[in-house]
Amino acid sequence: MLTRVFKSGNSLAVRIPKELAFVDGAQDVEVERVGNTLVLRPVVRETIGDLTEIFAAFPKSFMAGGREFHEEHERDWSGLGGTQANKVQG
Repeated sequence: MLTRVFKSGNSLAVRIPKELAFVDGAQDVEVERVGNTLVLRPVVRETIGDLTEIFAAFPKSFMAGGREFHEEHERDWSGLGGTQANKVQG
């Protein structure tokens, strides 16, 4: 199937024939050059609904021992300058 590359503003653009479309309307795609070939992939955005699948990818041993304890220390705000230090402290 042939199509044409054309100038759109300062970029080049190409029309993708409807028969080859893999996205619905305006969607972000990733473009990669592989040799003299351009590869287009739809950008898959993870949502909160994907959390179960994301957590399932962690091995069972992940953080099995819990988290390390780090003692909190008071921060030294004196290096921030007079006005910022006063805002933080008072």
